[in-house]
Amino acid sequence: MAIRIGRGQQMTKPILYGADYSVYVRIARMALEEKGVGYELVPLDIFAAEGIPAWYLEHHPFGRIPAFEHDGFRLFETNAVTRYIDEAFDSPPLQPADARGRARMTQIIGMLDAYGYRAMVWDVAVERLEKAEPDESLIAAGLKQAETVLTVLTALKAQGPWLLGNQLTLADLHAAPILAYFVKVAEGRDLLARFADIRDWYTRVAERQSFVRTEKIA
Repeated sequence: MAIRIGRGQQMTKPILYGADYSVYVRIARMALEEKGVGYELVPLDIFAAEGIPAWYLEHHPFGRIPAFEHDGFRLFETNAVTRYIDEAFDSPPLQPADARGRARMTQIIGMLDAYGYRAMVWDVAVERLEKAEPDESLIAAGLKQAETVLTVLTALKAQGPWLLGNQLTLADLHAAPILAYFVKVAEGRDLLARFADIRDWYTRVAERQSFVRTEKIA
C-alpha cells in the first residue's frame, strides 16, 4: 500500500541531482511540479570536463542522472523516482487506478526508453544541433526509428486529451521531454506534424506549467 505524505507533513524538500538539459531530469522535475512538491535541484553535469565528482557516486553508482533523495531515502533510475514521487505525495495521482491502465503506462514508458529516446534525442536532435558535421546516415536512421515510435504511440493512445485518456499520467510526463528535444530540429517537427493525434497531444502538454517551468533557458 502506498504511503502518502500530506503537504503539511513534509519534513524536508526532496533533492534532485542533475542538469537542466537532461531529458530524464526533466521527467522527474515535471512529476514534482505536477504533484505540487517543492524541491531542490542540485546541478550535476555528467559531461563536465573535470568528470563526475566522486561524492556523486554515493548517490548513483553508475554516474548517471538524475539521482533523488528525500528524508534520507535515496533513489536512482527515473522510473523508480517518478513512481515514488507519485505514491509518496498527495494527489493528483499520476498513475491509473486499474491494472490495465498501469500496464499500458509502463508499456509506453518502456517503449520510449528502449526505442525512442536514443533515436529522437541523440541520433536526430543532438546530431543535428551540436555536431559541426552531422552524420546524415545516423539522422536518417533515427528518423526512421522515430517514425515507428510515433506510429506505435498513435496506436496505443487512448481517446481523450492525454496518452491514456482523460488522466494525465507518468506516460505523458515521460514522453513530453523526449518530444521536446526532437522538435528542436526541422526534421522532428515535420515528422511529428504527420501524426495529428500526437502533435495535438504535444501541444496540450507543452502548455502545462510543469512543462513550462522545467524548460531549459538557453
